[in-house]
Amino acid sequence: MIDWAHFTPGSSFAGGLLIGAAAAMLVLFTGRIAGISGIAGGLLTARRADIAWRVAFLLGLLIAPALFRLYGRLPFPRIDTGFGTLLVAGLLVGVGTSYGSGCTSGHGVCGLARLSPRSLVATLAFMAAGMATVFLVRHAWAS
Repeated sequence: MIDWAHFTPGSSFAGGLLIGAAAAMLVLFTGRIAGISGIAGGLLTARRADIAWRVAFLLGLLIAPALFRLYGRLPFPRIDTGFGTLLVAGLLVGVGTSYGSGCTSGHGVCGLARLSPRSLVATLAFMAAGMATVFLVRHAWAS
């Protein structure tokens, strides 16, 4: 069921344009793919020349909501689970990005734009796993 009160196609489209523009600029200016897990993980083993752009990209992700707040109201996140579940989910995402050689931003945004068959398979696997998880948690295991 669609929550029509919170259906925001205009701002969603604008956000998609910004993500696409950021990914395109990163690949045009640095030749790098905008996969967040790879950018963040690369800081752990980065060569000195790679640290500045990685930190700048990640800082941009953190600063952007603060800038948005100057012009509009931030949405209030509603999280219907406990801290333990979020911790386990985060760890599983981290393991999945390692096995999948990238995350949804790297494969789903950048890889699909480059028509990468590997990214298509990875994105389909991410989406299928997400749909299966939602079905199990909300329907099969619901009390």
